[in-house]
Amino acid sequence: MKAINKYIVLLVIAAMSFSITSCNYLDKEPENTIPTEQVDYSDLDNMYQPVSGMYAKLRTSGMHWVIIELTLIREQGVFSGQYNGSDYDKVNNYSYNDSFWGINEIWMQYYNMIKCANSAIASLHNYAKYCTTDELAQKNRAYQGEVRILRAYAYWRLVEAFGPCTILLDNNQTDMHRSTAESVLNYALKDLQYAIENCRYVRPNESPDGHLGAATAYTAMALAAKINCFLGNFTEVKSLTDKIINDKKFELYKDYYQLWKIPGKLCDESLLECQCTDFGNGSGELIDTDQWFNCQGPNTVGSLCADGSAWANGWGDIGITTEFREWAAARGETIRATTSFLLAGEYTPDGDYIGPQTNPVNTDCWNGKVYTPTTQLTDGRTKYGTNNNVRILRYADVLLMNAEAKVMLGENGDEPFNLVRERAQMPPITGVTLQHIKDERRMEFVCEWGDNYTDLRRWGDCEAVLGELGWTEEAEYFPVPFSQYTASYGDYLLLEPVEEDVDLVD
Repeated sequence: MKAINKYIVLLVIAAMSFSITSCNYLDKEPENTIPTEQVDYSDLDNMYQPVSGMYAKLRTSGMHWVIIELTLIREQGVFSGQYNGSDYDKVNNYSYNDSFWGINEIWMQYYNMIKCANSAIASLHNYAKYCTTDELAQKNRAYQGEVRILRAYAYWRLVEAFGPCTILLDNNQTDMHRSTAESVLNYALKDLQYAIENCRYVRPNESPDGHLGAATAYTAMALAAKINCFLGNFTEVKSLTDKIINDKKFELYKDYYQLWKIPGKLCDESLLECQCTDFGNGSGELIDTDQWFNCQGPNTVGSLCADGSAWANGWGDIGITTEFREWAAARGETIRATTSFLLAGEYTPDGDYIGPQTNPVNTDCWNGKVYTPTTQLTDGRTKYGTNNNVRILRYADVLLMNAEAKVMLGENGDEPFNLVRERAQMPPITGVTLQHIKDERRMEFVCEWGDNYTDLRRWGDCEAVLGELGWTEEAEYFPVPFSQYTASYGDYLLLEPVEEDVDLVD
């Protein structure tokens, strides 16, 4: 096996250790749990293992293919790609079935992450008892901070999907009442503040101790800024993003197209990625996200690799509308359009040919950001997206949040805003307005974790933009999954959400 960083090796161990066996999140044994009598917490060489387990859970639960599909198709100009009368098509039109397994999967998988985080923190508390020096104690707190970042991330995604949900303080908790969305996000912000105070101020690609790509204090700050944007706390958004910008640790990757390919993995723009690897080998062991890339790839007949061989297609499940592409063209988009829109019947810049679309009801354009050129795949690998990472948080978002916060506070946001446009080879704009920011975010973040839908919601624009597609105020969030509130303990989930004093719940 070729040399690989310790972080990835630990992910292999973690992936072999944890499994999912049930459909209701309280039915599961706590993830990342080993019988206490079998763990030697005095062996501090193993102290990072609970953290590695959390990253493995991000890769498995957090990257489940149905999560990304249902998250993206609520965006403006994005749809399920194949009209076949399924529950996915209903989500296109904001008509939800609370018995749809995919909606239940979102709920279940993010709570899997939260349960894993709760257990990991408990394990780290046990290790902390043996951290007899200030240096070891600080390392333990930094590790706890990493876990808390990923727990906060899971709560953030749950609120994006469901709004009010349960704050799971303990893996044996039976009172599953929902807290208000604001309470849940404030609870997540507590986790992020802990990480800001205890994690290292380095880029993820600078993380030491063989933990390349691990979340850092800057990751926590970026996620906290996103949550505060959602809550409308723009003074806090400005403070957080100013700190990231002024520390001058991050910069935009110069080539927007390659940002999403193998050369862009863990670049200086990255604040959080889900890491994958094929270890540089054409066959054998593989750490990947199962079908996360594959489900978004084109599924047309006649696609060819750059060398003329047959290309292994994806599922064709994410489509980008003609109207969106026309809007982008009218803006003069070139770099971002070429990157984001993977078109049927055309060659990519890397020489791969995407077969023509022969079914008129299906999409002829897919999410190009998850396309990895066949020329960049390790020899012997053919699975769509193999060896690429999933980008989750990046510096471009920090810059545009900073611009928005400044505009909302009556200040000038031109400088951070135009850095993003410059990279996309778009002309600068003077006197940037909120509408400019809305349009820029729509283009920059198309098909990235449903950011467009979240933005429309926090701006109050859903009805105006999505109303003709079927959106109503009642469809703002997915419903609580039927299989959750029908469980014997789940009646709590049907009660009115409670506003919590988050200072008292941890």
